[in-house]
Amino acid sequence: MSGRDLFSQPRRIGRGAALALVFASVLATGAATGSFDGPQRGTASAVERPRSTPADKEQDVADAAAEAMAEGTSPVEAAERAVSRSGDRWGAVYSEGEYEEFEEALDGEYTGVGLWARLERDGRIEVTRVQDGSPAAGAGIRAGDRLVSVDGEKVDGRPVTEVVALLRGDAIDGRSGTTDTPESAAAGTKVTLELQRSTRTWHETLRRARLSTEDVTVSHIAGGVAVIKVDAFTKGSGDLVRAAVEQAADASGFVLDLRGNSGGLVTEAVTAASAFLDGGLVATYDVNGEQQALHADPGGDTARPLVALVDGGTMSAAELLTGALQDRGRAVVVGSRTFGKGSVQMPSRLPDGSVAELTVGHYRTPSGRGVDGSGITPDLEADEDALQRAETVLSGLGQ
Repeated sequence: MSGRDLFSQPRRIGRGAALALVFASVLATGAATGSFDGPQRGTASAVERPRSTPADKEQDVADAAAEAMAEGTSPVEAAERAVSRSGDRWGAVYSEGEYEEFEEALDGEYTGVGLWARLERDGRIEVTRVQDGSPAAGAGIRAGDRLVSVDGEKVDGRPVTEVVALLRGDAIDGRSGTTDTPESAAAGTKVTLELQRSTRTWHETLRRARLSTEDVTVSHIAGGVAVIKVDAFTKGSGDLVRAAVEQAADASGFVLDLRGNSGGLVTEAVTAASAFLDGGLVATYDVNGEQQALHADPGGDTARPLVALVDGGTMSAAELLTGALQDRGRAVVVGSRTFGKGSVQMPSRLPDGSVAELTVGHYRTPSGRGVDGSGITPDLEADEDALQRAETVLSGLGQ
């Protein structure tokens, strides 16, 4: 594959291991909660007893793909079956095109029209957000609009990932559900949407564009509190968090909103931790039985009060960050129990160019807590009123 190495080395990894950690479900919270028209990814389910070691699983998947190529059948489907048999809950297989899109997503960019959407209980696809400056925003599309069809294909009842693929112009394999990106999906190509708002139905023809994911946003609430919302840990997001803290010189405290953050690059989560910690341990992890550690850089803001907001959509790298801030007494965690994904995946290139990501280890918080399957329990339970509860907590901490 051409281009840069996606998997950069985490900060201060013990023994200098050239390892990159990527946590599953990056940039997608799933069909139930909605997604956007950037790259998507999913997970494979476990149905049989797992093999004994990660190396065994990797060899099984590679063998299955090679055998399928020799027989003239789909190596991606064969590899997916092998991952499923392995019992690896977070293992997944991606075509070469899908993985290139995933690389782009972690780089904070994608080609699309700038729509976020979700599948409603009645089967409708509803626009939940429109990115500022995007083709969708320029056409006047707004949150709450119903998406009826894309290039003439009705979308009601379809998984959000398929709707996203249609918006991007990806070709969907009806048998496997995988997608590939043809030239027709490039920036500048056209896509026609049928939309509905109240009683009005209309069509918009948009040109796809190269867009940034805007994963870190900053706002302010009462009492001079700065709210830093991190949607995903894509490339550069950690530095954006640090810059937000440094630029908020007059802020009385911070809310770090990690709700719905489904993970990303662990390097960026560690950088974000460095914004609020003065060095020290962020997490430990094991890869094939070998123990490693991740540390924050010194010099973070440890004086002003901090609340971290989490929910069931807070996953993997976001859970790693939450656990570090909670264990080290740096933040009060408000919200609901996080998802519970504390495993480490490593990519492996298959003979046909597709990529298998298989679980090779697990991480723990500074106090030694495992996250996988259990998640992070907040210090204060809250639902829709989480931000208001955070304000109350901060007002008390700032006294």
